[in-house]
Amino acid sequence: MKQFLMLGAFMAGTLGLTVAQTIQSPARTQQYGISSNADTTIQLAANLNSPASGNEISGLFDKQNAAGPSAPRLNPRAVAFVDDYMEKYSKSLQDMKGWALPYFNMIDAVMIEYGLPRELKYLAVIESKMKAGATSWAGAVGPWQLMRETAIKLGLKVNKKVDERRNYVKSTHAAARYLKDLYAIYGDWLLVIASYNAGPGTVQRAISKSGSKNFWDLQYYLPSETRNHVKKFIGTHYIFEGGGGLTTLTKSETVAHYGQQLYAFNRKMTAEETSDARSQQVAGKYQSHIVARHVGMEMEDFNRYNPDFDKVMAASANGYELKLPAGKMDTFNANKYQILQESVQFLLSGSAASTL
Repeated sequence: MKQFLMLGAFMAGTLGLTVAQTIQSPARTQQYGISSNADTTIQLAANLNSPASGNEISGLFDKQNAAGPSAPRLNPRAVAFVDDYMEKYSKSLQDMKGWALPYFNMIDAVMIEYGLPRELKYLAVIESKMKAGATSWAGAVGPWQLMRETAIKLGLKVNKKVDERRNYVKSTHAAARYLKDLYAIYGDWLLVIASYNAGPGTVQRAISKSGSKNFWDLQYYLPSETRNHVKKFIGTHYIFEGGGGLTTLTKSETVAHYGQQLYAFNRKMTAEETSDARSQQVAGKYQSHIVARHVGMEMEDFNRYNPDFDKVMAASANGYELKLPAGKMDTFNANKYQILQESVQFLLSGSAASTL
């Protein structure tokens, strides 16, 4: 599979964005119960939805039946490709759902940490079939199929003795940083997936030639491999999730379906939200996704109120100034001991993880 091009020069010369040069510390990998010297992981809390297969597939594209009345619609220009893809690969991907679940759950946790949609894990499915040993004809390596230069730019060690592209955890952190940087350029997940495959320069040229930033309008200015790569991602999402979502839509489709409530890391609290919010200093091993679940908040909103919560809580002895809507803070205080207990149990479960 054709590997994406280097992001560094494009971002430095065109956008002035920076790519993190440091990788997560051993303490961070231990948070997930993962040895820094081995590709090991744990089964975290998130569960995948039932996949679509067989006769269910055609129903996903029907305007009346697509995964519920409020589900995002598949763009008509993708239906034929995605329908065929799902017919061919539903069985093998359902099998993957079993053996790869621990890896999926680890990726979920990392994506949450970076404020990214968890469904981006399906990019690793189409890149490498979730195989650490995968190597492309172009030299891309690992579950995220990183080229050597790109991996080094993202802070991974790649030399004769070690190749951290094959390390599930470290390469996932690197991929998350790269995906977040790409989203800062495009604000559109389909263009991010295209750029991950072909490089931001290729996507930018397609935008210039087509005069559009809509993937469905510019797709034929991209290499066929790249436009099919995006559709494979959409098809994989439909198989695992039983429908579409944030990462299967263009920016305009996202606004039409969800309104202006886009992505947490790209939005700030409104004046009304700031006025209503309450703050409270918290310390201990609280985990963001467990807090959010107990108080009834989507992770996107929790991260918007509390950016870098898990990072700060893991690194600081002074805790974190938790911000929540007034009613949510009352719920937190009423359940904080249970939330803390579940958070600690979540972390302790990692120490018992077995090597995969």
